[in-house]
Amino acid sequence: MRKPLLSMATMLAAMILVSSVSPAAEPPHQAAEQKTLSVLFIGNSFTASHNLAQVVKAMAEVGDPSLRFDVTTVLYGGRRLVDHWRLGTQNFVRISDLTAAEEQATVKSLEEMVAQDPKDRYAPSALARHRDLSKSLESRRKKWDFVVLQSYRDDMDGEKSLYAQFAPKFAELIKAQGGRVVLYETTPTTQNSKPLTAPPDAAVVTAKAKTIAALAKQLDAIVVPMSVVALRCQTVRPDLTLRYVTDGHLNQTMGYLTACTIYAALFDRSPEGLPIDTVNDNRTKDGKPAQDPDGGPLKRTFSAQDRADLQRIAWEGLKQFQELAASASHP
Repeated sequence: MRKPLLSMATMLAAMILVSSVSPAAEPPHQAAEQKTLSVLFIGNSFTASHNLAQVVKAMAEVGDPSLRFDVTTVLYGGRRLVDHWRLGTQNFVRISDLTAAEEQATVKSLEEMVAQDPKDRYAPSALARHRDLSKSLESRRKKWDFVVLQSYRDDMDGEKSLYAQFAPKFAELIKAQGGRVVLYETTPTTQNSKPLTAPPDAAVVTAKAKTIAALAKQLDAIVVPMSVVALRCQTVRPDLTLRYVTDGHLNQTMGYLTACTIYAALFDRSPEGLPIDTVNDNRTKDGKPAQDPDGGPLKRTFSAQDRADLQRIAWEGLKQFQELAASASHP
């Protein structure tokens, strides 16, 4: 027996009901899933200058709006990885499973350092940092996706250098936490303070890059190869300077170039097209904005041309290093 057809009144009522549902009542489109990358930067003023980690964060988040780039820094001016190890920075690397007793032992060790050597410039600040960590350990637990190990002048002796000795110690802890090791190679001796009129010597840079490449292969690490990237910049834009005249630190141009290279290395993606065009160190003196070592403003906004060139140079320099590393591995 056939079922009776719906009456006209019933059909009309159904149509009215459907048409009265507002669009707001419909299930919303699911937003892109939020991702978080937790990144620890270990270094000295070559990371602190120009708020480098924050520039990388800005680039990462504008490059992927669904990404939260969570940054932590442990920085001591002029210090190397060997010093960081003495000051207990390894505790921050393994903060996810660090015990309260282990952190208290580090605090006690630093208290003894301060008592034994009042001239130690760094133990007091490390002690304050670890006392704070011991109080807030449970709320700060996390696993790192990347840990950036900055070199300085400790990488200049090649395989015998302190950097080559202590990067593996940190790398073992980083890998145990499931993170990736990032070797940020600084290049203080090859940065130019004046525009160049002749091509720089590539031999020194190539030798240094091969040493870093060998260490990276040993550690399965990502490399931020600033010696090669700086050389690339000096070759194609010899008018640009990469350090201050009165100070050996990276200037604003080198700071921006470094941030672009870190971004490119972490994501294996060119920074070309990113709208971030400013570096700014918020240091103050006597309550007023400080000046850079050459007496100029700390903040710099790059022209569209310079921004595009520096972004491209960072990517080209990174790829050049990777080709060099590959050829060194397969002679």
